[in-house]
Amino acid sequence: MTDTPVTAELNRELLDHSEALFTSQPKNLVAQNAVGKHGINSVSHSHQCSTSVALSHVFNYTVEEVSPVTNQKGSGRCWLFALLNTIRIPFVKEYKLKSFEFSQSYLYFWNKMELCNYIMETYIKMVKEDLDGRLMMFLLATPCQDGGQWDMVVNIVEKYGLVPKDCWPESSTTESSGTFTRLLAAKLRQACHCFRKQSAEGKSVEEMRKDKQKYLTEFYQICSVCLGTPPKKFDWEYRDKDDKYNCHANITPLEFYQQFVKPIYNMEDKVCLINDPRDGHDFNKLYTVQYLGNVIEGHPVRYINVSIDVLKKAAADAIKLGQGVWFGCDVDKCFHKQGVLDFDAVGHKVVFGFDVKELNKGERLQYGESLMTHAMTLTGVHEKEEGVYTRWRIENSWGKDSGKEGYLLMTDEWFSEFVYEVVVNKTLLSAEILEVLKKDPVVLPPWDPMGSLAWNHCRQFPVGKL
Repeated sequence: MTDTPVTAELNRELLDHSEALFTSQPKNLVAQNAVGKHGINSVSHSHQCSTSVALSHVFNYTVEEVSPVTNQKGSGRCWLFALLNTIRIPFVKEYKLKSFEFSQSYLYFWNKMELCNYIMETYIKMVKEDLDGRLMMFLLATPCQDGGQWDMVVNIVEKYGLVPKDCWPESSTTESSGTFTRLLAAKLRQACHCFRKQSAEGKSVEEMRKDKQKYLTEFYQICSVCLGTPPKKFDWEYRDKDDKYNCHANITPLEFYQQFVKPIYNMEDKVCLINDPRDGHDFNKLYTVQYLGNVIEGHPVRYINVSIDVLKKAAADAIKLGQGVWFGCDVDKCFHKQGVLDFDAVGHKVVFGFDVKELNKGERLQYGESLMTHAMTLTGVHEKEEGVYTRWRIENSWGKDSGKEGYLLMTDEWFSEFVYEVVVNKTLLSAEILEVLKKDPVVLPPWDPMGSLAWNHCRQFPVGKL
């Protein structure tokens, strides 16, 4: 190797040396045969993980879990599913239900409408921005994706309420949303072109908004054709665990939320915590992401950045009180095919002879190696001793055939490395942390990974393919 010329180009001498080194080690040929037959992840999966950790779905603290296991299918609605899975835990207990699902389609419809309006308003503000600049290229690249952040779903629920799934079920579009999302994106880009053309002609913002109203009518038509028309009123009928018939007739979605859900799960009492250890991103500070939102008049997206120990304690304390915890993570990192999130679940070093895990959490965020891709619900934690956790139980939204009957297991080390966000009640946080909410947030750029749960498509990963 010392005799190999050091040059800018990939030279023949280096290639010959690399090939000779590769073929001289029989383990490389074994790895080549195995990967060629079964794929990288199958060969890299840890057998030790599958025979020990994967079977340890026993926890000393769990919430009362609810059926059925949900399935977002071919859509990026994980953040909505995670919220509704979290809400139904106290809801089912309060009303003594045998099982229950809220309508994910209902929130999806109204988020798309609000998001289209929010994005068009952003385009109107940006009419003078360079079309080839990074900002406009980003805003035009992936408009109206399926994903979203905590404050965004609060905005939708507080404005439009909730609906039982029996009153508005899924459609083929919600279960496979790619074409629908691309259609909305194409229309939004047309709107952006229209606004920029009007600006060049000297038209006012008011005149642009007149055209925006026309576009909103067309967006409503697209959403209604693809998703159905959301109910204005419905009858909530059910039999409880005592087989008693109950009926609440002719109620609106907002009345349903305010009367039956909000008293036991008030979304406005929750706080979103993040763990962002990048250099310059200080703990106990408030952060937001520029141009990230959905409802113009709604809550801005805000996060309190805290240490991972504070994040874990808040989540564990909530679970001990019987509360599910909405959280965001990078789900496909070190994902074992049996539904285990374990930093050592995938051993690429065994296959290749070197490690690909040299970056720390902050560096992975900085270099694009990791970001939030999925939201789920924490329902259990195993605490070895006070403040020392070993594993966590997760309710996912990939159906009952994923993981252990729809639930995943996460080791505490994986939590430290790939969990970025949790939402807990204000009562679980110190006065010092809550004081941060009164301060002006640090504004992160639109493409920052702390906003990725909204602009990343968050699509379901095929079962067994990670």
